[in-house]
Amino acid sequence: TPDQLAAFETRVGWKLDEELRAFYLHCDGATLFQPFPDANYHLLPLEQIRRARLAMRPSDDDRFGSATWYTLVDLQDSDYVILDVAHPVNGRYPLLDAYHETFPGGVRPIVGSFSDFLEKALTSADTFFWLKG
Repeated sequence: TPDQLAAFETRVGWKLDEELRAFYLHCDGATLFQPFPDANYHLLPLEQIRRARLAMRPSDDDRFGSATWYTLVDLQDSDYVILDVAHPVNGRYPLLDAYHETFPGGVRPIVGSFSDFLEKALTSADTFFWLKG
């Protein structure tokens, strides 16, 4: 509901972009292709979105990555697709690959927006499309 989105935005201290707002007004998270916990793509419910460094490292400390990186998609094995909420492009948050073995190093761009990510994920045949090649 709009009230749930407002409560989320108050908790995290940033606003959902238009694409994420539309998604979360429709559903509070989702899994693609397979049911959770076996899903390669588990789009987190609002209550599970948190700073990436808290999800992937032992404390909320600048040594463990940017305070403006937030988890969005659980990829299994402590790997995530994360949002960079400090650097929107055309009002949309870029999505980044966060591999637990090298995090916070090795974080790299995947796509420029949630809609681009979702479109490519849905046509990926349940593979991590950005890792091809």
